[in-house]
Amino acid sequence: MKKLLSIIFVFAIVNSPVFAQHKATAKRPNIIIILADDMGYSDIGCFGSETQTPNLDAMAKGGLRMTQFYNASRCCPTRASLLTGLYQHQAGVGDMVNHRDVPAYQGYLNQNCVTIAEALKQGGYNTLMAGKWHVGTDPSHWPVKRGFDHYFGLIDGASSYFNPTMPYRPNQKLTIALDDKEYTPGPNWYSTNAYADYAIKFIEGNKSTNKPFFLYMAFTSPHWPIQALPEDIAKYKGKYLAGWDKLRQQRLERQKQLGIISKDEKLSPRDKSVPEWDSLSPEEKEQFDTKMAVYAAMVDRMDQNIGRIRKKLKELGEDKNTVIMFLSDNGASNETITGPGFTPEVLAANGKPASDPTSFTSYGSLGANVSDTPFRLFKHWEYEGGTATPFIAYYPDVIKPGSIVSKPAHIIDLMATCLDLAGATYPKVYHGNSIPPTEGISLVPVFKGQSWKGHNGLFFEHEGNRAVRQGDWKLVSQRPENKWELYNISTDRSELNDLSAQYPQKVAELEAMYNAWAARAGVVEFDKLPKSKGE
Repeated sequence: MKKLLSIIFVFAIVNSPVFAQHKATAKRPNIIIILADDMGYSDIGCFGSETQTPNLDAMAKGGLRMTQFYNASRCCPTRASLLTGLYQHQAGVGDMVNHRDVPAYQGYLNQNCVTIAEALKQGGYNTLMAGKWHVGTDPSHWPVKRGFDHYFGLIDGASSYFNPTMPYRPNQKLTIALDDKEYTPGPNWYSTNAYADYAIKFIEGNKSTNKPFFLYMAFTSPHWPIQALPEDIAKYKGKYLAGWDKLRQQRLERQKQLGIISKDEKLSPRDKSVPEWDSLSPEEKEQFDTKMAVYAAMVDRMDQNIGRIRKKLKELGEDKNTVIMFLSDNGASNETITGPGFTPEVLAANGKPASDPTSFTSYGSLGANVSDTPFRLFKHWEYEGGTATPFIAYYPDVIKPGSIVSKPAHIIDLMATCLDLAGATYPKVYHGNSIPPTEGISLVPVFKGQSWKGHNGLFFEHEGNRAVRQGDWKLVSQRPENKWELYNISTDRSELNDLSAQYPQKVAELEAMYNAWAARAGVVEFDKLPKSKGE
């Protein structure tokens, strides 16, 4: 009788949901980080957009969304911070990839940091990357020199999606059957598709190694030039003729319905650089509609390729044991294609309709103000419009489907999260160089629905724009005014009601925190930095 009861007990345990979940997660998971480029907070369906993103929406429905996740407000700094688990200044990319004779602003990853790829490689993972690098242009700083086994993508920051002028580099460290010569785009080239093509090849090639993999999938979409495939543009043409004010209001209402934004949140005023919609001529309205249609098509195509990657995982039987995290490197970009930084050919192409594949243009403040709904300002600034990113995490049988988490988190957390998922350790020394402790905190407890203390403070600085976030409070200033403003994010996420005069002690407290962090991280007052080489 005792033997029979023991058998029944063991049978019950083995077939319990808890044991089933353990079995499903006992094998070390594959890890994928998908990074969009210059995509605003409201630009995907599950964060309020009218753009069709069924694959990201499905991941959100089957996983979790973090609604107060932060980046470093600009391409290069975010990538440096995300990859290393440090603030960008600590990693050597305090500004952009232009070199300055100051350690925190050298313009490429230094040797006193490790990348997620380097750390996971030591932990037994194969490491893969496709897409935009932008944290070191010299070959000695390329991805395969920083821990990636395989790489294909754009080393620099931006190029044509159809006819790239910047070189695309395949994986230089060849262990699977892929062409190791510089890639020459053919007549059907579109970079978003090409990145996914290589990511899928890398994943397929990994199957025979019996090792888990880490994939850093860094799309350039929807960074300017806004260029898309005709069949994708056709889905959206005419959808933006209602004008930016109505579009922003519609997105805000969807965000409230989705639980992404508080039902009491107010929409920030139309940006001062954006005119009234009715002041535009019919031709100007048509141009805006076209640019927005092209931009939406770029996000749509990125989502389609995320779907292709997920489909391949399922075909290989890896879908249940793969963690996928999605986010954007900064808020929407108001940058325009003008000025001495662009060649005459590019400036001429800027005058063509955005639907022309040979055009080279951006959607500027007019589109970025819509993309960043409901926030103020854009990429480059430290207001929510520059630093807030839509974040999705998908991990079957671990994350409770449909979860929404509002606790503040940051790109510095991704290193600790990946190591926690992999059971790998963060080194104190790497290649003989001392490595400072990671600044991040693992998000795995968040994924499991457990309590998570979070950060005592999060810090931001880019080209003199500054901020610190602690709890519900956020202290922020923009250059050149350099005046601190104080906001309670729990009641004023759009940063409309400056409370600095009402709470001077809180301003002083947060300013002291910021100054201590800035000294520790190596931040230099931007106007006192030496000029970059070539300036």
